[in-house]
Amino acid sequence: MKQCIRGSGTEMSTCTARLLVFATLFVAMGAWSAEPPPPEAAAAAAKRDSTRCVTQADLDACNDAIRRNPSDPELLVALADALMRAKRPADAIRHYRRASALAPHMPGLAAKLSDAESQSASDRTPVPARRTRYSNAAPETQSH
Repeated sequence: MKQCIRGSGTEMSTCTARLLVFATLFVAMGAWSAEPPPPEAAAAAAKRDSTRCVTQADLDACNDAIRRNPSDPELLVALADALMRAKRPADAIRHYRRASALAPHMPGLAAKLSDAESQSASDRTPVPARRTRYSNAAPETQSH
């Protein structure tokens, strides 16, 4: 290590090379020792996310649960309900339609879809264009 402290250029590059080798080995050992979680932990996380999605309308939990089980119509409706609470009806419509395609006879789904579409339509009401005012006054008397 005393060689790294001295000021010659070749010794500094040797020190840097050693440091890079040790850093690479340290990172590789950290990545190698990381084991995937056991299947029980993954199942528990899926159940927790599903419960939080359905009962608490937690958007993050809903997205995680949908990632694990993308064809569950109950989760899709719960996600769409959470999006409606978050004032995002356009996003909710997509998930309601997907749930409707998977479970066409789910009770209450048509009413929720209709409500989301009406809220989305009211959000898109056009704003009247600003009218430009023209004046016949001389430029000297106009105030800017």
